[in-house]
Amino acid sequence: MKVDVGYCIYLPPSYEATSSAGKRFPVVYYLHGGRPGGETKSVKLTTHIDKAMHKGDVPHMIYVFVNGGKVSHYNTPQFDSMGEDVFVKELIPHIDATYRTIAKRESRGLEGFSQGGRGTTRIMFRHPDLFSSCAPGGAGHSTEKSISENNGRENENLVFAEGYNTWDLARDYARNPKPSLKILVHVGTKGFNYQNNLEYMEFLTSLKIPFGRLIVEGVPHSAGLIYEKRGLELMKFHAANFGLTSK
Repeated sequence: MKVDVGYCIYLPPSYEATSSAGKRFPVVYYLHGGRPGGETKSVKLTTHIDKAMHKGDVPHMIYVFVNGGKVSHYNTPQFDSMGEDVFVKELIPHIDATYRTIAKRESRGLEGFSQGGRGTTRIMFRHPDLFSSCAPGGAGHSTEKSISENNGRENENLVFAEGYNTWDLARDYARNPKPSLKILVHVGTKGFNYQNNLEYMEFLTSLKIPFGRLIVEGVPHSAGLIYEKRGLELMKFHAANFGLTSK
């Protein structure tokens, strides 16, 4: 895009202490909600992440908070924004070159909520070679289904490339589900996307795509409240997929 794009990064408590030993860490990339958003929108989740790591409840991991651009996390040339490509082709290589990451898919995770959950779902199915652990949350799959059924049209001003939605991309992945993804769909029962997430889970089941589900009772459409109540399970999900164990 030939512009500066920011990101926020959380380095675990042992990162500096192990610098001389050259210890490397797995990475979870977190995609914010909203349009547009920014790298600071979801960074408050680090309150829960940092507490869990300091207590030893989860192994130490790096978290990167992504700036998704004008139409968060999607390639939308008509709006001069290529959120997916900037993330996949530029940010990930930059993080691997700049920080002590374990730069392989087996140690790379993807997570997001709301619009970030939509982005997580699209990107994980388009790039299973990059991520092993994926946790889409609260995604608006009814909107994505409408895009699939209306030749890429979300509204009169926003039209995506054919097949560029969470339904068609899942179908594409199901035809050749390799490399395999570890998927955890999470949503609050009071969230306005709850029912369409249940529908999407049924859709994944019909495609024979394995996934786990984290249904958070009584929680509205809020990544913060989900993390407050069940965030530890999301963190442990990634850690387990990376082959890490708590002390």
